[in-house]
Amino acid sequence: MAVVGYARVSTTGQSLDVQLEQLARAGCEKVFSEKRSGLDGKRPELANCLDYVRDGDTLLVTKLDRLARSTTDLYRTIETLKSKGVGFRVVDDPTIDTTSRTGKLIMGILALIAEFETDIRKERQMDGIAKAKADKKQFGPPRKIEDAGKAEIRRKRAEGVLIKDLMAEYKLSKAHVYRILSGTPA
Repeated sequence: MAVVGYARVSTTGQSLDVQLEQLARAGCEKVFSEKRSGLDGKRPELANCLDYVRDGDTLLVTKLDRLARSTTDLYRTIETLKSKGVGFRVVDDPTIDTTSRTGKLIMGILALIAEFETDIRKERQMDGIAKAKADKKQFGPPRKIEDAGKAEIRRKRAEGVLIKDLMAEYKLSKAHVYRILSGTPA
């Protein structure tokens, strides 16, 4: 019976070190780790971990959201573990332990709260996008400006037109205007 850990961070800029230390202190004999979004359905190290664990093993994560970001995903993973006879525990919350009835109940409630928080975050993001659209913010990469347009921007700037006015007139970011003025490919 092995204690196996799974650690995950969402972006390459984040560090796995804290999770790996916690899992080592919790007695994990083997740890699978990756840098991928929890919303990403393709988490190869999680798949390897689920393939690796055997009857009687226990899977540990430091926090519930490291394993899954949605209730559906969480229950699918827990069912996979259950069918293999593998227990599941969360280091930061010892009440989440699938080998006990109370732990199963608490885990289900926490998963619902986590999904609720994700939905709220998405709603806020959509509100922000709607506001940006209403404010006529430009989305996506900067517009392409032909050489004649670039020459015109340089001429206007030489005549004293302010950067902010060039930005507004051509609907460009400050950085894009400066790239055009410096001759850097824009």
